[in-house]
Amino acid sequence: MTMTVDDWNPRSWASKPIKQEVVYDNPEGVQTALEKLQKLPPLVTTQEIANLKKSLKNVALGKAFVLQGGDCAELFDYCNQDMIEAKVKLLLQMSLVLIWGANMPVVRIARIAGQFAKPRSSPMEVINGVEMPSFRGDNINGFDATPDSRRPDPSRLVSAYFHSAATLNYLRASLSSGLADLHSPLDWGLGHVITPSIKEKYERIVTRVKDALRFMQTVGIDTDRGVETVEVYTSHEGLLLEYETSLTRLLRDPLAPGETLTPTHPLKTSHTTTTTSSPPKSYYATSSHFLWIGDRTRQLTGAHVEFFRGITNPIGIKIGPSMTPEDLITLLDTVNPTYEIGKVTLISRYGASKISAHLPAHIAAVQSTRHIPVWQCDPMHGNTQATPTGVKTRHFADILSELKQALEIHRAAGSFLGGMHLELTGEAVTECVGGAGGLTEEGLGERYTTFCDPRLNEKQALELAFLVAGFYREMEGEEGVNAI
Repeated sequence: MTMTVDDWNPRSWASKPIKQEVVYDNPEGVQTALEKLQKLPPLVTTQEIANLKKSLKNVALGKAFVLQGGDCAELFDYCNQDMIEAKVKLLLQMSLVLIWGANMPVVRIARIAGQFAKPRSSPMEVINGVEMPSFRGDNINGFDATPDSRRPDPSRLVSAYFHSAATLNYLRASLSSGLADLHSPLDWGLGHVITPSIKEKYERIVTRVKDALRFMQTVGIDTDRGVETVEVYTSHEGLLLEYETSLTRLLRDPLAPGETLTPTHPLKTSHTTTTTSSPPKSYYATSSHFLWIGDRTRQLTGAHVEFFRGITNPIGIKIGPSMTPEDLITLLDTVNPTYEIGKVTLISRYGASKISAHLPAHIAAVQSTRHIPVWQCDPMHGNTQATPTGVKTRHFADILSELKQALEIHRAAGSFLGGMHLELTGEAVTECVGGAGGLTEEGLGERYTTFCDPRLNEKQALELAFLVAGFYREMEGEEGVNAI
């Protein structure tokens, strides 16, 4: 039987078994850090979260597309102007291509301002003959391969908050200052993209958008500031429940105004109304707009599912080959008992060779219920492999294959693939093999900088956006991306 939110509180997860737990040897330091976090202001607002929920409802109903992307694991050093702008500009460029190809709005969610912690298969590892804790993210321990650096440090929880706050501050300021102004999309620059075919296709789209904007100005309907800025929401895996709990607040729900009352005093002749002084409130995780549960922590009776079922935010759930259709239904019933449309984003990550064996049954299971989630494809995590020399990489062809299969399977099932979830960077890294640039395994060492999983570089990510846009145009009976 599914529990109700009435049985929930922000700490009820503590009574459940937990995976990926961090064990500190300084409990006093942990308590000091958590008390500090509890006193700090929210990182995001309830109105921003409500706006994202409305947008994701449209995605679930097939009226919009969601693009989610960013680093596998952020480092505190990534909190600088150039790296923030590079990631945001890449998401903006990709979304422009997808808007043109899919002919629908694109919701932009960045893996930024909080994507520090990462689950690991083992809490310990051996480096140069020395056993030490595995690197689990900058908000837990250091990357340097020494026992002292790898010791979990609770003060990093507070550092994570302030690095997230600084990133969010610059992100908001940049967007409000015109970083996303569609009047001049070429000002975003193509950075490291040097492949002529990609640059040509992008610039062709830009030209058509600018022509449309000039037409709007000419006829006098260019009055909406929506062409000058966009919303970019933040997201991360909700792995560290102590951190998330400290930033979970009981706040007024902007979508649920207070009860309206009409004065009944006999001397009052006005029909004006007032509202109650106690409008409804809900629990919000204010560390980010969107949190997701990883494939390793989605146990039905586990601590993470218990925490996620009580927060008002839109949430994601990673689903892979180990998820049974029956457990998927139970999980949806648990975290979304009211069947809120778009509340849950199902992030599928099977691998190109396994998606056809698992996705159809998962879609059928969801279609047998009243749930209407957002379906999103993560073509990265199921396609990780190692080179003969032990370097982790992903092949662009596998990533593209899983995305294309997801689109086709959803369409055949009468479902809607509403988005893609990518690990990417705006830097000219060499971590994933293939793409128009022809990166080979021998070239991986040129600029392999990830501290965790391999990411698409700007060239590969933009190329992927063009190819997905082409799939949508082909499905609509058009000539495909080469005709753009």
